[in-house]
Amino acid sequence: MAVPYHPPIKRSVEIAGHKTSISLEPLFWDWLRAAAEAEGVPINALVARIDAERIGAETPPGLAGAIRLWLAARALEG
Repeated sequence: MAVPYHPPIKRSVEIAGHKTSISLEPLFWDWLRAAAEAEGVPINALVARIDAERIGAETPPGLAGAIRLWLAARALEG
């Protein structure tokens, strides 16, 4: 697992055929990768699902924030 105090790392993902960059701390990238593996889907597919959920929110956060919130909620559930 990555050291929790590290600046964000920017990576490209593809959502619905469009590339975008997301900046997350290494710890969140590790958790996102583990969540995708646990669900048996590629990271891009999981990010696309989180993106669709956030767009439907009354006051949608940015994508990176939505990913962090989704991962935190998942951690609290499990």
